[in-house]
Parts: sequence; C-alpha cells; structure tokens
Amino acid sequence: MSNQSLHFSSETETSMNAVLISASASRYEGDWSSIPHSHTFTELFYVREGKGSFLIENQIFPIEKDDLIIVNPHLSHTEISNGISPLSYFTVGVDGISFSFNDHRDFQIFNCRKKQADLLFYFNAIFQELDKKAEGYESICMHLLEILTLQLKRLTDSAFEVISSQHPSRACAAVKRYLDSSYSESITLDDLAVFSHLNKYYLSHEFTKYYGISPISYLNRKRIEVCKELLENSDYGISDIAHQAGFSSQSYLSQSFRKYCGMSAGTYRKLIKQNKKQITSDSGAQYTEKEAGTSL
Repeated sequence: MSNQSLHFSSETETSMNAVLISASASRYEGDWSSIPHSHTFTELFYVREGKGSFLIENQIFPIEKDDLIIVNPHLSHTEISNGISPLSYFTVGVDGISFSFNDHRDFQIFNCRKKQADLLFYFNAIFQELDKKAEGYESICMHLLEILTLQLKRLTDSAFEVISSQHPSRACAAVKRYLDSSYSESITLDDLAVFSHLNKYYLSHEFTKYYGISPISYLNRKRIEVCKELLENSDYGISDIAHQAGFSSQSYLSQSFRKYCGMSAGTYRKLIKQNKKQITSDSGAQYTEKEAGTSL
C-alpha cells in the first residue's frame, strides 16, 4: 500500500488586514468616456479579454488579456479600450492595504500570460461571492483575496510586499510621487510645502505618520537607491553619480551612502564588481567541467 501524509501548521494565520470594498465586471462598449480618476483604496484591475491602454499619472501602458494592474490609493488612472478588440475586465477595490513594490512606484503591471495559475478564477470567484452574498461570503472573499496575492508573489519576478495602509492624504501621496520622479532636482521641505499647499511642519508630521519616514529622509533613501543602481550598472564616476541622483556634492553623497549602507560608494562598487567577476568565473568553471565530461 502507498500512503502519502502531509501536515499543515495550525498556527498559520491570515496576514492581510484588509477590507474588500467592491468588485465589478465590465465590458467596454463605447458608451462611456475614459476619465482619469483616483480612489482612497487600492484597486486591482484584471483584463479578461481584449486590448487597450492604461493611463497612470500621464503615462500610457499597453494592456491586454491576462494583464493585472495594481494601483495604490490616490493615483490618477483610467483605462482606454481598443475599438477593434474592446476591453473586458474585473476590478476589485481593497481598503486597508497597499502594495510596496521594489522600484518604489505606486503601481505595477503584471503580465500573467503563460503562467501556471488561473488568476482569473479568483477574480471571478470574488465577484460571484459578492453578487450572491451567501452565508460566509465575506470570509470567503477575504481568503480568496489573500490566495490571489500569494499566487501573484509566486508568479512574478517583481518583488513586492503588502503593507497596512492608513489612508495617506491626497497631498502626502502626491508628495511621495513627486519625490519618486524628481529626486534629481534640488528639493527642500519648503519646496514640498509649496508643492502640497501645506504647512511644512504639518506635512512632515503627516508624511512620517503614513510612510514611517520623513519626506527628506525618504528623498535621501530614494537617491541612495538610484546611486546603488548606477554604481552597479554604469561606469560613471562618483561625482557624476552624485549629480544624477540629486546630491549637492560628492562629499554629501559619500556621507549619506556610508550612513545608509555602512560603507563608501567606492567600496560598494568594488564589492559588486568582485561578486560579478566571481559569478562569471564560477559559471565558466562549471561550463568547462561540462565540456570535459562530454569529451570523456
């Protein structure tokens, strides 16, 4: 007799502190205009059929069947359907959480075609549960949402985390997007106050409350991430990198880099090059061993 026994830890708990706001199924039939809008909650947009474009903060991205777009709160967006192959899609609104992507953007587009999981099944199931409202449907919807998120983590190469969302104000969300896109400019707290039409002390307090870091510290962290990428993937000198990342001087970059990374920018670059060289050397050695084995 063959027997396979599997065990599940009863200590496992659901990790999402989320509230499902809405779910809808739509098909573009040319009877409404695509008007940019935003929400106070996170939106998951899944393309069932068709082709079109997705407009996010004045950026346009092509979308088609089995694309999933995640849009964090307060981000202006809309869909534009292809007239020949109109869009058909599900949307799910989720309050209480947002997605933290590794590139620090407030949105992400996932290509889910040719994946070994049917994400459409979960969207359809959530919609059906909300439509019928049978006993226990709220719990089922929340578990479906968590399963959907876990499946997405399996499928994508774009790492992300689900974090609690405390409804950052529209102004704070706009400041964060401004810092993400304009980090190379000279930016002070006074500039951000003018940009957001808020008192600078109030802005700093609210930004820190919702994002866990002050706006200027967030700006410096963003600049450090840009520096690390340039150090890893370019031959620019340290002074040029400091300028491109928005640091006022090479010495300020050096001071900030050591504070955040525990080493100088030059040491970081040297370590990255050594690691790449070692990986290349190891790969070459493995290839040589394979050739030797083949020739025996």
